[in-house]
Amino acid sequence: MLPPLLLLHGVTNSASIWDDVAPLLRDDFDLIVPTAAGHHGGAPVVGMASITGLIDETERLLDAHGLDTVHVAGNSMGGWMAIELARRGRARSVCALSPAGFWTPGDHDETHATSTIRRGRALARISRPLAPLVMRSGQARRLALRDAAEHAERLSPAQAVAIIDDLVHCTAAPDLLGTTEHIETLDPVPCPVTIAWSAHDRIFPPHVNGATARRVIPGATYLELPGVGHVPMIDDPELCASTIRRAIEG
Repeated sequence: MLPPLLLLHGVTNSASIWDDVAPLLRDDFDLIVPTAAGHHGGAPVVGMASITGLIDETERLLDAHGLDTVHVAGNSMGGWMAIELARRGRARSVCALSPAGFWTPGDHDETHATSTIRRGRALARISRPLAPLVMRSGQARRLALRDAAEHAERLSPAQAVAIIDDLVHCTAAPDLLGTTEHIETLDPVPCPVTIAWSAHDRIFPPHVNGATARRVIPGATYLELPGVGHVPMIDDPELCASTIRRAIEG
């Protein structure tokens, strides 16, 4: 039986953001790749969306699979969720790729990120009717998704349009982008935790949010991923897969 590996996406993304990474891991892991509630293709949110609520829902998913613990890898919001699953005793290992949550609510280290994502959603709504045509251009893909990736031109036009659709149709985004939640100190770590920060992260800069992460979870292993933006699965799927394997194997 293959060890289970849960892959968690970031806010406004969906499970499809892992499409180029999952095939690189499938031979060695039993993959669980859900779309979070309130995100495009996921279940509707009941009441106000929150990180705590999404983690509760993820625990119910694990219970439905009959799994007490799993390896967990997540990006952005998904990295935050992975860390909290470890805190709850549900993770065998964690690989958090540029995780959200390492901020002081309401301060610049949070508001910079949320304002950037809100701006991206507003532009996506405006540009969506023209997206299938415009995204045929690699230069346009790179420009449109510059906050998420360094090399969005590597996506196919269809993949770029799918990311824009995810942005537009994420009903949970207003609640999640206004959350007062954040990651509390986790020391000692309950399982091996790797925090891998994208070197060119424009949403959560490594010298700001990454520095906070080092203080909040001092027992984690810290890596910096070269040449990639906030959503490294877009820029370098092979680097993401190898980083996840390294985190699991120790």
